[in-house]
Amino acid sequence: MPVRKLISTKTTHPVKIGGEAERALATAKPYRELLDLISRRFIAGQAQAMRSTNEIIIETYWQIGKHIVEFEQQGNIKAKYGTQLLENLSKDLTLELGKGFSKSNLFNMRLFYIHFPIFQTVSGKLSWSHYCEFVKISDELERSFYHQQNILENWSVRELKRQKDSGLFMRLAISKDKEKVLSLSRRGQLIESPEDIVKDSYVFEFLKIPEPHALSETDLENRLLDNLQMFLLELGKGFTFVGRQYRITLNNTHYRVDLVFYHRILRCFVLIDLKINDVAHNDIGQMNMYMGYFANEENTEGDNPPIGIVLTKEKNELLVKYATYEMKSQLFISKYQLYLPNVDDLRRIINNQMESN
Repeated sequence: MPVRKLISTKTTHPVKIGGEAERALATAKPYRELLDLISRRFIAGQAQAMRSTNEIIIETYWQIGKHIVEFEQQGNIKAKYGTQLLENLSKDLTLELGKGFSKSNLFNMRLFYIHFPIFQTVSGKLSWSHYCEFVKISDELERSFYHQQNILENWSVRELKRQKDSGLFMRLAISKDKEKVLSLSRRGQLIESPEDIVKDSYVFEFLKIPEPHALSETDLENRLLDNLQMFLLELGKGFTFVGRQYRITLNNTHYRVDLVFYHRILRCFVLIDLKINDVAHNDIGQMNMYMGYFANEENTEGDNPPIGIVLTKEKNELLVKYATYEMKSQLFISKYQLYLPNVDDLRRIINNQMESN
């Protein structure tokens, strides 16, 4: 009698019994909310861990700098060992602990403690790379400004270097008296009035325009908008871009404002006109008209009066004085330059200004 083969119900491929249930769970709103909650908590935890790690690194390097300075201050030990101390420390610490103890890094740790002797003045928001940039600044007022401003504006290291190279502190300080320069150094550039967002001169070195240059106003505008992130960095904190060639119409005549921004801190429009040559009196009158239009036609409830800035390659101070005679509107004439300024020359001007006040 032949043996009947049993038919097996087993299969080599597992049956997905819970497939529909899994899909239903994955698309259910409460589950998505749980998933989002866990994701956000994890990302926040990672950020917190990074901040904690950064704070520990900053404090450790400050303590190392303190140990080096205190060691040097023991009698004649600095005179005896001189620069050999950092060189020996670099070799021995690298052998014992690994990377991070180059002579230059130890030198920065030493300067870190010297320039920031009170640890409570150090910010855990900033990285060691930021502090390596700060300790390179010998002038105390200048160093203090960049430290405070970096905390206020959360610059990256790259942005900090750019602001230093462009002489931001000197450009802001050059039109201020001694007390205002000291306040600028202690607190950074606080934005409380229209004057606080306007610079005497703007630097557009990021456009990388070769010298000699021949630009039209349209070319300049296009290049600035192609580099909008750097342009906003140069303008400062609080600017948001609204539009270019912003059309306004008066008595069937069309006019266009080159660039329109909104300042979220001062809560007002900021109008910018670009001039590649000397500013003329009619340029000032035209900007005043733009400001009047925005105040009456574009402002909404809660908006403050607009600010106007004519950015010009050259500025005739006497012409500006008379063209703005008794003009109480928030209209400013500022210069721009396409190359980095001579920071040493600016620093000398500020130093002379501080000594004469």
